[in-house]
Amino acid sequence: MKPDRTHSDISTREPPEPATVKVSRRGAQRARAGHPWIYRSDVDQSDHPPGVVSVVDERARPIGRALWSPASEIRLRMLTTGAVEINREWWCQQIERARSYRDSAISDTTAYRVVHGEADGLPSLIVDCYGDYVVAQLLSAGLEQLRDDVIYALREVLAPAGILLRNDATVRRHEGLALEVTEAAGTVPERLEVSEADVRFYVLPHTGQKTGAFLDQRENRALLGRLARGRTLDVFTYQGLFALHMARSAEQVRAVDSSATALAVAKSNAQLNGIANVEWIEANAFDYLRALATAKERFDTIVLDPPAFAKRRESLERALAGYKEINLRALRLLARGGTLGTFSCSYHVDGPRFFEMLAAAARDSGRRVALVRSLGQSADHPTLLTVPETGYLKGALVQALD
Repeated sequence: MKPDRTHSDISTREPPEPATVKVSRRGAQRARAGHPWIYRSDVDQSDHPPGVVSVVDERARPIGRALWSPASEIRLRMLTTGAVEINREWWCQQIERARSYRDSAISDTTAYRVVHGEADGLPSLIVDCYGDYVVAQLLSAGLEQLRDDVIYALREVLAPAGILLRNDATVRRHEGLALEVTEAAGTVPERLEVSEADVRFYVLPHTGQKTGAFLDQRENRALLGRLARGRTLDVFTYQGLFALHMARSAEQVRAVDSSATALAVAKSNAQLNGIANVEWIEANAFDYLRALATAKERFDTIVLDPPAFAKRRESLERALAGYKEINLRALRLLARGGTLGTFSCSYHVDGPRFFEMLAAAARDSGRRVALVRSLGQSADHPTLLTVPETGYLKGALVQALD
């Protein structure tokens, strides 16, 4: 999927001159400080249809070009800081730049993210590669209007055997867009086999979570795979990837999830790798952790990789209580010298709050707990320092000292 490319066959069609949208002083300052989002409250009323617009400040000084979404709370998503034509050539250049970074940043995998939205200067666009296939998400009304150009650029730069659009993320409803899963080019199978390090696994691009798999944990899975030993517990296992990595070095692994459908895929992944030392358990994670504590079980390695408990700011406190509970119980289950890998993918639970929660769980556990290493998302999911929303995954590797 990394062909040499020439621009000789790129369409020379230029889009019409975009409409102009004026923003407030605060909106202009935000954009010039490096954050691509400008909210409804900082935009003059406008009846322009979705698409690309020119953005100017309150004194009509140019700021750049942006995606315009008239029904969204995020009205503008900045693409450039100059009057650059947003045409097919531009899309090809941007996607090629993103691909070039992945060529240097990742290895030993056939499943990885090529475009991470705002972090790659392509807000509301997600592009994941699974072997010879691409799964993409167009998450804003402005970007949706450019669908043909985006698909053209993906075909030109990545030359996939097929492109699937997983436009079923609920955020599209806030943009006034329909939810859909549709093939944009070629045919994408219902199930694909990919690999990371020495683990092979199946991806369900049409029906799996996100674009078919959680690629942001790839490096953390490899790390826990190297560190796991003895009796190991993987809670919220989903399709079993942490468990399969850890099964290579652990004596025995218990992998817990409440979804029978996810566990069926996990079992298939175990068979694919010839792994037989994983016990797959269908159970509510909170209930199961309590039952393990009652039984006075101990584990040498534990992984907690829960779904987002705080999808909205209003649920933050409840989410923190949930994170504290599972981490408190996990710390009490750790054998002396045992290792816990714990994570939160909730954007609203920022780094300081995550580590405050973990410290509180450590205090209440009665254990001496050392932070071995802070963890985050894989290198193909870069975090833009001026856009904290791009860095949603927080994690920690801790050890029970007594």
